[in-house]
Order: sequence, then structure tokens, then C-alpha cells
Amino acid sequence: MNTEPAPRWRRLEPDERKEQIYTCAARLFGERPYSAVSTSDIAAAAGVARGLINHYFGTKRELYLEIIRRALTVPRLAVEILPDGPLELRADVAIEWFLDMVTSQERMWLAAIAPEGIGRDLEVERILEEADRESADRVLEAVGLSRESDHGPELNALVRAFGGMVKSAGREWLVRRSLTREQVHLLLSKSLVTLVGEIFPAIQAQPPRGGPPSPRQGEPG
Repeated sequence: MNTEPAPRWRRLEPDERKEQIYTCAARLFGERPYSAVSTSDIAAAAGVARGLINHYFGTKRELYLEIIRRALTVPRLAVEILPDGPLELRADVAIEWFLDMVTSQERMWLAAIAPEGIGRDLEVERILEEADRESADRVLEAVGLSRESDHGPELNALVRAFGGMVKSAGREWLVRRSLTREQVHLLLSKSLVTLVGEIFPAIQAQPPRGGPPSPRQGEPG
């Protein structure tokens, strides 16, 4: 029987190494302003050569933008884990997953929803908008709807508006400490149930944008 101690390290596969760099960079960017983090800092934290960061992500800016994109995009996993059952249960599980995710990367999430130091240029704005739209599509998918439907663009916009409240509630909880996690959970889960259960059906009952107008009261349909 082999009695030699296990080695303290092992050679990581490329995807694992890339994820390790990403994780270390996200932690550093969450702890310090963008300008106070260098690629040398990230390389030291990840235990890799600085050139490996350029190989996987390009520049520091490109790595930071990737972190923002991932921090603000709801992954498909969040939809796949939702249980079968009534809307209230699914909304409760979805919000609990979201709050757990935010808790696990609190500083980076807060930095991502209000990126400073890198500059709010067109590329940053595009990434934020794409993340919001993709996340909204995930919500629609979770409730069995599609952005490709007649009312898809309006439904996506409604979810993005809800997303604005999510970010604001997150700041009230994590920054201002004016709300507890339980209160934020209640606010978001009840609002999501109302959005999906009442507002979505009301929008879907309207004629599609650009379609024929509804007949006026008293006129033949």
C-alpha cells in the first residue's frame, strides 16, 4: 500500500485554471476599486503567471467586463433548479437562489450593478443591457413564456423594470442596511408573483404592438 503523502497541488485543466483566475479577480475587484487592482495582483492571487491572464481573458478591462457580465446574468441553472408546483413556490425558490448568489459574491455584485473606475462607456452600457435582457429571458423561460411571442418584447421590458427594483432592494439591504434579507425576500417574491400572475396576463390580453386596435365599447368586434 502506498504510504506517501498526497501531493499538495495538482495540475489544473485549462477550464479549471481559467475559472480560478476569474474567481480571484472577482474577489479582488469586489474588495478594491478597479484602478487599485493590477493584473500582477490577480496573477499573484491565482498563483499563475501574468501572461496566462492575457491568454485567457485579454486585458484587465476585458476580464473586468466579463466579471460584470457574469455577475449580472441569470444562468440557465437558476431555471433548471426550480421545482414543479404553484407560482408562489417557484417564485420563492427563485428569489432564495438569487439572494444566496448575491450573498456569496456581495462586493462584486454591488460593484457590477454600479461599475465605477472603468468608466460608463458604450461597451459597459452594452454589457449591462445585454445582461439585463438575457436575465429577463431566463425569467420568462422559467414561467413558460418566450421573448419571441407576440408580447415578448413588452414582457422582457417588464422583467427588466422588475430587475431595477431588485438592484435597488439589494442596495437597501447590503449597503444602507435599511431592509433585512427576509424583508427583501418578501418584497421580491410577492412582486414577482404579481408580475407573472396578474400583469403578464393583462399585457397578453392586449393586442400586439403594431396589431389591429381593440374594438371600442359598443362597436362590433
